Order: sequence, then structure tokens, then C-alpha cells
Amino acid sequence: MPHTVLSASSASQRLVVASYNIHKGLSPLNRRLVLHDVREALAHLSPDVVFLQEVQGEHHRHARRFSHWPALPQHEFLAGEVWTSTYGRNASYQLGHHGNALLSRFPIRRWHNHDLTLHRFEQRGLLHCVVDVAGWEKPLHALCVHLNLRARDRRRQLDMVIDCVHQEVPQHSPLVLAGDFNDWQHEASTILQRELGLHEAFETLHGRPAKSFPARLPLLNLDRIYTRGFAIETAEVLLGQPWRSMSDHAPLLAVLDCRHARHGGAHA
Repeated sequence: MPHTVLSASSASQRLVVASYNIHKGLSPLNRRLVLHDVREALAHLSPDVVFLQEVQGEHHRHARRFSHWPALPQHEFLAGEVWTSTYGRNASYQLGHHGNALLSRFPIRRWHNHDLTLHRFEQRGLLHCVVDVAGWEKPLHALCVHLNLRARDRRRQLDMVIDCVHQEVPQHSPLVLAGDFNDWQHEASTILQRELGLHEAFETLHGRPAKSFPARLPLLNLDRIYTRGFAIETAEVLLGQPWRSMSDHAPLLAVLDCRHARHGGAHA
């Protein structure tokens, strides 16, 4: 099982965040329902805020196929009694729907799901949550995103994300933007740093984004954690068991130094 890290609730100087594409709660080849394993692993990891992609809000066929399919939507099932959860529906179809979700140890003041869909083949979104973190002068703006596969689409969607941040996030408010960027051409970091002053956690500490896909033998840097208003203490991609059997993506984990964020300061 993964190790348990020190959370902000027990150490007010730190904020622990994770980002994970959960592959709709199914194993990499869609043969097994692994959502219960995901919940156990996340609870053991104990992050303060979790950015989730490909969360199944509802699926009638899977509910009939798997006898232990939860009665609750996946984001509520994963949250349990540990986190507060929100869900942004991105893709709707006859059998159900899926999208992004945020789990937070702290109260979520408000949230809004922004539609980033450019065509019917990929329905994407940006879930923006305003989180009241205990002891902070300003709330945390937590944005969970899933972008398209085509580079031209991603550039347009990044422009949409940038517009959203400019319009809805005060300049000196602490900000975390995380998710599945599908950015195998490594374009997003330059754009987001130039336009929003965001820094990617793994690039900051290790010089490049984490290899997180496919989970069994990671080759591509698709998943990211971008921050503004924090220093980065640690950043790691969680490989091996149990993670390699639960999704085609490996989760990312970062520990953020939030001393500047607590007082509304800006620190990269």
C-alpha cells in the first residue's frame, strides 16, 4: 500500500494534493471493477485535495455487469466520510455520464463546471472549486481538467482555461490546476507559465513532468500538477502496486509549502 503523508490538517504549513485519472473505476483492460481498491488506496494516502478525471457519474450497463457496483455516484463513493466532493459532468450518453471530480478535506465554498468541448468525439471540462482551507486568509482555487488528444484542440482548450482563470481567480489567490493534460508534446507548461505564472510541481523539482502513462510501464508525461502561490516540497508519481492494477494512469502526489498561501502572498 502507498505510504501516508503528512496532511495540512495535521501540519498547517503543508497542503497535500493528488491528481488521478481513475479510468472510470475499471482496471486498465476494463475487466474488473477496482473502485473499492481506489477508495482504500486514496484513503490510506490521505491527501487534502484530490483532482480526479474520468469519474463515472452513472453507467447502467456497468451497474448490471458488476454485482458490487456502488449505489452512489463514484465521486461520492470515493469521498466516503473523509472528503467533501463535487462532480462536473463532461460526457453524457445513453448509458450514463462521466467527468471530473474534486475531493476536499476542507469545505468547498462554491464550484462551477466549465465546458471545454470542441467536438462530439471528446467531451471535456474544467471543474473550478473554491475551497476554504482552515487558517488561510484567502481561499484555494482548485481547478481539475481533462484535455483533448489532438494538439490543436489542446491549445484552444488551454486558451479557454487561461480565460477562465483571468476572469474568476484573483491574481494573488493560491491556485492549483491539475489533471490529465494529454500533453505528450510538452507545450502546456510554457503557455501556462507565461500567461498565468503557473509552475508544474515535477518540473520545478525534477526538471521535467512525471511519466505517468501507461501505469504499468510509464512512458508519457500526460498528468500534471500546476501551482501558483506555493513552494513545492515533494512531488512523486505513484508506481507499482496497488496503483498499476487500478487504472491506465499512475497518480501524482505533491506536498506544497503553503506558508505564503496562508497569508495571501504570491510565491512560485
